[in-house]
Amino acid sequence: MTRTVPVRVAAAVGGAALLVAATGCGASAGDDKHPDHRSFALHGRTLVVDSDDSALEIVASPSAKAGSVEVTRWFQASVVAGKDPRVTWAMKGDRLVLRLTCSGFVADCAVRHRIEVPRGVSVQVRDGDGSVRARGFRDTLGIRTADGSVHVTESTGPLEVHTGDGSVRAEVASARVRISSGDGSVRLRLGVVPDLVDTRSGDGSVTVALPRAAYRVTAQSRDGAVDVSVPRDPASPHVVGARTRDGKVTVRTAN
Repeated sequence: MTRTVPVRVAAAVGGAALLVAATGCGASAGDDKHPDHRSFALHGRTLVVDSDDSALEIVASPSAKAGSVEVTRWFQASVVAGKDPRVTWAMKGDRLVLRLTCSGFVADCAVRHRIEVPRGVSVQVRDGDGSVRARGFRDTLGIRTADGSVHVTESTGPLEVHTGDGSVRAEVASARVRISSGDGSVRLRLGVVPDLVDTRSGDGSVTVALPRAAYRVTAQSRDGAVDVSVPRDPASPHVVGARTRDGKVTVRTAN
């Protein structure tokens, strides 16, 4: 299914400038009062979300129907002297493909998807440009975005997150967590004693809050303070890494 928005044409460059001034706040997908909804069949226990330019909310729900993925889409756009902007969605095998086309002399488009999956499904997310929020996962969750923040909550399965440019927050109860950001802060709060934590940032602070236990900790910053206040044991089976090139590193006991 494809959804398009008609182009708004300016008579001259001055008209385009006026349009930019009038819409300077930018398009917001939340302004779409009539979102689209569609159900996609899922035949396996793995889903790949392949998005080029969308904010994503992904929820693993106990009430979701087995063998089905429910998607809601909000879309707003304004384009001057270009092609009609459009959004498409399609299921190709186990891959949900979400695409946005938005170009013109002045182009301002915003799209957001809410994706609901049943419990028992492992999810891998690939997003080119957009924030990602995820919650409710008991199975493996992997998130990779080139440019956007990530926030994960209420999850207990293995977690792996990478963003090229954006902050990462996670409040989870996972035994194995890997988080990295090329440019942004990392904040992890764990509700269970983990087996493995690996957190990294190229440019940003790293904060890890852990349940009370003894940990084998590696904490490093090339340009910033390092504060480790959890009990340390070099022989502990609970391994925690927190590293950044530029910023403060904190490993502490969760309050």
